[in-house]
Amino acid sequence: MYSPLPKELTIQKSKIQGLGLFTKYFIPHGTNFGMTHLKLGSDIIRTPLGGFINHSENPNCEKIKLQGNNYTKYNLVAIKDIKAWEELTCEYTFYKIEK
Repeated sequence: MYSPLPKELTIQKSKIQGLGLFTKYFIPHGTNFGMTHLKLGSDIIRTPLGGFINHSENPNCEKIKLQGNNYTKYNLVAIKDIKAWEELTCEYTFYKIEK
């Protein structure tokens, strides 16, 4: 059965901006949550996972680039251990951030 988010994540109100992705329980370093974005030519398509990840200068996740024949996909991977109910964050690389 399809689920837009991995079972260990949920969407909640964020202290950073709007809504964010939060863990339901402890997540170890190296956990791959799945695809956040798909790039086809110059088009970037966001998945539900990519739509709720917030930016941080001190992120706990990063997007890993996986190159295909006619596409590039990006998966979200934990770069440190993440506590239960902690918000997932990454450094934005596709969008300009206004400060």
